[in-house]
Amino acid sequence: MTDRNRPLRLGMHTYTLHFFGLGESWGFGKDYYFEQTMSLYELMDKAVKWELDGLQITKVDLLTTAEKDPFGTENLKKVAQAAKEHGLFLEFNSSFQAGSDSRVNCTAEEALRIGHDLDAELVKFSLDIIRPRELYGSCMHPDVMRQMADRYDEFKRTIPLIEEFGMQIAIENHTDTFADEILWIVDKLNHPLIGTCVDTMNPLQVIENPYYAMERMLPKAYCCHFSDDIIVVDPLGVHDIGAAHGQGSMDCPKMVSQIREKSPMDKIIFENEIAFRSMEEPIEEARARELQACEESVRYLRDVLKLGVRNR
Repeated sequence: MTDRNRPLRLGMHTYTLHFFGLGESWGFGKDYYFEQTMSLYELMDKAVKWELDGLQITKVDLLTTAEKDPFGTENLKKVAQAAKEHGLFLEFNSSFQAGSDSRVNCTAEEALRIGHDLDAELVKFSLDIIRPRELYGSCMHPDVMRQMADRYDEFKRTIPLIEEFGMQIAIENHTDTFADEILWIVDKLNHPLIGTCVDTMNPLQVIENPYYAMERMLPKAYCCHFSDDIIVVDPLGVHDIGAAHGQGSMDCPKMVSQIREKSPMDKIIFENEIAFRSMEEPIEEARARELQACEESVRYLRDVLKLGVRNR
């Protein structure tokens, strides 16, 4: 058992402010982008104000840092230097075939090279698996495992580059995979630099118990997407809707205890999944609610759960 009292750095996945054009757009089933109203450099300034320790960023965020060649080595090293000057660690978040925002897509090799030039501590991958309609009992479904084998082959080809860069890789249960499927690919790759990224709410998208997913994945976790959604039942159905931490349906203190006791991680990446109240809600109102939830989450995570090491 790891030290249940050890300090944990606190980072933020930029998806938390997706209405501001950061992170990636999600949930539309097709490319749909929000206007970029905040640059990554402005977000770094806010992260320092909020007393965060780091950011997990995407290719979308890098678009705000240069008009020409934002993914070139020169610009990426400039971003890395800015993060260092802000006292922030960086992680890089990548997808193979994102359903709602193709701008975040990379090959494994491209993601590794971007992460390396950013001096990122870790590169996180979503697998973007297309599941059969019948989710119940579909773990290790043949249609899924054929796709998983293709992802395995791509990661296997990049192991020499992973070793050259000495950079951790984390594979996420990204709304399309069960915990045991992620463990299958991590176990088959069987490399000390390749582990899991545990998302605390994504198990609900495949009808899996979040507690079970965490228990299974945490021992091999290098990354955690920590969110707190609220389960709502209304005349439109059953929804899990993003909320500020401590205001949703999850037991946040218990999840942090699980992370400390079961995983080797020294940091947590939080994210909010704030949604439109309706498709007619003005984007300005959605942004205001999203920013408020972000700030409320930071204060709860730092002041109540005592996460983060900056200014302690």
